[in-house]
Amino acid sequence: MLLLLLLVFGGIIALEVPGLVRKQMWGELAAFGFLLALGMVLSVAEVLDIPLPNPTKFIEAVFKPVADAIDKALMVK
Repeated sequence: MLLLLLLVFGGIIALEVPGLVRKQMWGELAAFGFLLALGMVLSVAEVLDIPLPNPTKFIEAVFKPVADAIDKALMVK
C-alpha cells in the first residue's frame, strides 16, 4: 500500500512540476510543494497506522478562550 501511495504522489509530481517550472511559477511551485509534502506526510502516517492528532482539539484550544470572553461580555451563562 505504501508503494502504491508513493507512486501516486510521484505521478502527481511528474505531471504538475514540469509545467510550473517551465512557466517560472515559483510561488505556485512553493505552495504546491508545501501542500503536497503535507499531504504525503499525513497519508504515509495513515498508511503506517501512526496516530495523528485530532485538529478539532487545536481549534478548541484556540477558540474556547475567545468564546468564553464573548459569553462573559454578553453576560451569557
